[in-house]
Amino acid sequence: MDFNLTEERQMLQDSLRRYLSDRYDTGVRNEILDSDDGMSARIWGELAELGVIGALFTEEQGGFGGAGFDIAVVFEELGRGGVVEPVLDTAILGGGLLARLGDEAQRDMVEEVIGGTLHLALAHGEPAARYDLSRVETTARAEGDSIVLNGRKSVVINAEAAGYLLVSARESGGAFDREGISLFLVPADATGLTLRGYPMMSGGRAAEVTLDGVSVPASARLGEAGKGFAALQEVIAAANVALAAETMGAMQSAVELTRDYLMTRKQFGRPIGTFQALAHRFSDLLIELEQARSAVINAAGHLESGDRDRQIAAARNLIARVGRLVAEESIQMHGGIAMTQEYELAHIAKRIVMADHRFGDADYHMERFIELSAA
Repeated sequence: MDFNLTEERQMLQDSLRRYLSDRYDTGVRNEILDSDDGMSARIWGELAELGVIGALFTEEQGGFGGAGFDIAVVFEELGRGGVVEPVLDTAILGGGLLARLGDEAQRDMVEEVIGGTLHLALAHGEPAARYDLSRVETTARAEGDSIVLNGRKSVVINAEAAGYLLVSARESGGAFDREGISLFLVPADATGLTLRGYPMMSGGRAAEVTLDGVSVPASARLGEAGKGFAALQEVIAAANVALAAETMGAMQSAVELTRDYLMTRKQFGRPIGTFQALAHRFSDLLIELEQARSAVINAAGHLESGDRDRQIAAARNLIARVGRLVAEESIQMHGGIAMTQEYELAHIAKRIVMADHRFGDADYHMERFIELSAA
């Protein structure tokens, strides 16, 4: 198998890396983090103009990529640059569900997503669900020609900026049943929908969402009634590949920052990176980083395969373990400067650590890998 990037993916990587290097430094990010929106509309529009969002959709969906390696290329660079804009939430999750389940009118909204004029948010996780994808207690009840939604959703990333929320709700079955889950396209200004927003430690904003008698037309349902779980699995799989690649890109930045610091900081008239103990520790980081890269490549290559879930679980587990090591070692080898907000590593380390708590942590993915391997 040839792991080299195609010419198109190499051009995408080069242009995105150049753009982020020129436009997205620590000062710019800190201004974005301190803003009320938690993201930059200007940066978002420029990412769309570069074709970054379009690369995450297939040609049939209106884009020009959409494969596992396209996702990995984009998110590795976003992770390397520490980008806090909600590309994963609007494009991979929200846009991915619209492209898979939407009717003609709903799929037309994907063009707005690709063009950078529409934000989306997936409202799926619930307070008691933890990482169980099928645990949905929010209810959807038919009333005439309408559907009434009631329930709560937790940590809905990008909810405040979204024009629409894609809400999962149960039309039949028990709390853990895979059957009976439907997805609904709910306007952000719908009556009965309330948001309590807050900034996230790793950047961006999320919200706790309450649906109290939110009424939407039956046409707001995406796909068939009670048949939304399979599409949820597909977009979460793609999101796991994206998150693994993003974390790997962040690890690459952490290692590069550490290398530069070790060769700049001096003691006894010599760069501290020439001291054997630190050189050995840094060498271990390089080895672990290459293992992480291999895991991301493997997960991306299996995104459309029958062994998708097992390979992604293996990759997420390894990325979580290596990521924590890289974050801890980078901070320790830097010393106190690594914890200052003005220094790039402070944000990067937070991103690496907090990525382990989305879509399942290291233990969850280890258990999932064992379960799938035994099946």
